[in-house]
Amino acid sequence: MKVKTNFKVDSCKTWFPNLTLKSIILIALVWFNIQTPVQAQEIQYTKPSWWFGVAGGANFNFYRGSTNQLNADLTPPVTFHDGKGVGLFIAPLMEFHRPDSRWGFMLQAGYDNRKAKFDQVVSPCNCPADLTANISYITVEPSLRLAPFKSNFYLYGGPRLAFNMDKSFTYQLGINPAYPNQVPSPEVKGDLSDINKTIISMQVGLGYDIPLSSQNHKTQFVLSPFASFQPYFGQNPRSIETLNITTVRAGVALKFGRGKLITTPEEKAAVVVEPEVQFSVYAPANVPTQRRVREVFPLRNYIFFNIGSTEIPNRYVMLKKEDVKSFREDQLEMVTPIDQSGRSKRQMNVYYNVINILGDRMIKNPTTTITLVGSSEKGPKEGKEMAESVKFYLVNTFEISASRIKTKGQFKPNIPSEQPGGTRELDLLREGDRRVSIESSSPVLLVEFQSGSNAAMPSENVTMQEAPIESYVVFDVKGANEAFSAWSIQVVDESGKMQSFGPYTQESVSLSGKDILGTRTEGDYKITLIGQTKSGKVVNKETTAHVVLWEPARIDEGLRYSIIFEFNESKAISIYEKYLRDVVAPKIPINGTVIIHGHADIIGDDAYNLKLSIARANEVKNIIESALTKSGRTDVKFELSGYGEDLNYSPFKNEFPEERFYNRTVIIDIFNNGK
Repeated sequence: MKVKTNFKVDSCKTWFPNLTLKSIILIALVWFNIQTPVQAQEIQYTKPSWWFGVAGGANFNFYRGSTNQLNADLTPPVTFHDGKGVGLFIAPLMEFHRPDSRWGFMLQAGYDNRKAKFDQVVSPCNCPADLTANISYITVEPSLRLAPFKSNFYLYGGPRLAFNMDKSFTYQLGINPAYPNQVPSPEVKGDLSDINKTIISMQVGLGYDIPLSSQNHKTQFVLSPFASFQPYFGQNPRSIETLNITTVRAGVALKFGRGKLITTPEEKAAVVVEPEVQFSVYAPANVPTQRRVREVFPLRNYIFFNIGSTEIPNRYVMLKKEDVKSFREDQLEMVTPIDQSGRSKRQMNVYYNVINILGDRMIKNPTTTITLVGSSEKGPKEGKEMAESVKFYLVNTFEISASRIKTKGQFKPNIPSEQPGGTRELDLLREGDRRVSIESSSPVLLVEFQSGSNAAMPSENVTMQEAPIESYVVFDVKGANEAFSAWSIQVVDESGKMQSFGPYTQESVSLSGKDILGTRTEGDYKITLIGQTKSGKVVNKETTAHVVLWEPARIDEGLRYSIIFEFNESKAISIYEKYLRDVVAPKIPINGTVIIHGHADIIGDDAYNLKLSIARANEVKNIIESALTKSGRTDVKFELSGYGEDLNYSPFKNEFPEERFYNRTVIIDIFNNGK
């Protein structure tokens, strides 16, 4: 029989746990006695958040189950079942828990012994048999820490990951008591076979922190008795048989951490610091010209439907029959500023009246006819139902003859957004393809919405205007209320002429440009802040500013046109090339300025959409420039930019498909000059 003999000093293991615990307590008391007289009582530190130290204790191990085959060379004639024993646990530790928090984290990693002696059993020869197992691990135990009352008492729990390092056993077969003169069998020592190298289990426990040093010390020590329970779940030491271990652990941890110094009010008052001030001057530039434009909206011949519905969405304006006589397309016209703010709302107001505009135009042009083509991902039947909803509204509200309106349905629109092989943002593309298209051979029905070339310009009363407060030069002295009893300003121009303003006590003062410039229209100034502190000290700070005299703004009227592109296209829809050449280009005045902005919707990559918007803007510029060149004109100045899908410049939102369709656009602003 193959026997492995290991040298073990069992006597050391019996007194080593006790020696370790006594040593920890003794070291803690020595540290406490050394630290106490060192710090003055008036110095206070916070409780530490991070703690480091060592934990030691005893594992009370309870073996249950069955084991018989100890290894390949030894199978006793009996089966062992229950056992118990005490093993050593010792591990460095780390903890994190804020003093004012219930929650924290703990980590222990060290030596973990699961030693036990099994209950004696009697073999078939009536001989007593004894077995001792000495299984030990390197254990890693992370835990969540909970102090339910924000006190020194805490609970903890978490997983246990153990790596086997010892698996020895000692087996002894005794003599039959009926034959006392027999020679006893020798002890057999060896290693258990089929030991699981890694154990994953769990533990729960509790503890209590006993401070060993006060908060007068930066380095603070804590002694923490603790107890934990590690159930048998997952604690099967061998991959064969049914042996398992339940452990109750009791011990103590010595921890130390470093607090932060608490500054007392007396210490703060001992240092007198003059308050700091920040001095700045804001002199706004005068912009004497404001631009505003009359908009011409392109009118899309689409009505978009919600997924799962064949009814006209409620975002479209639906009139009652009695309101039709009072509805007129020109009610929607307006004059707007050059900036894009609010444009989405204005143009969507026009677009969401698209069915009403269509009905109004069909009433005014009684010989016209239309075809409504519904496109649905569910098939032609549902597409036709969508088209019939629009027809029903026109027939019943605007009293258009049903014979003037044809309907049909199909899977995809004639120009679909979703292309074969596409994989990205299909939901948005399919929303755009679920629509009713208005088709007609009568251009008058689908012409763009205009704010009316014959509409009278708004009348303006020209009066002398006072300079608005936002044109004033602002002197900011942040912190002046605390720092100064008073302060003043000295202003020196390029020729050395000096002016003084003040004294002031507030933190911000505004002066009109005329107060500083006098009869000048603009100038460069050196500006000096002179402040007197409450302690009598004089503080000077300098800066410079360019000051411009405010003048009333001049209104520069312009025209705005827009054209629309199909999805992922940089070539204009074919009808717009003629529109740009024959309608837009002739409206550009001599020496005029054309500002072209390209845009895209949110479908696709940001960088790609930026390039696409620039390509669209260039396409429009090339068409207009070519038309001007053919008429012999080279006097027009172009300003071109592309904004991609940038939401700060996007003409519309991107919530609904119609908004995304109208974001595939180029906006053209035309002015008399480039000022």
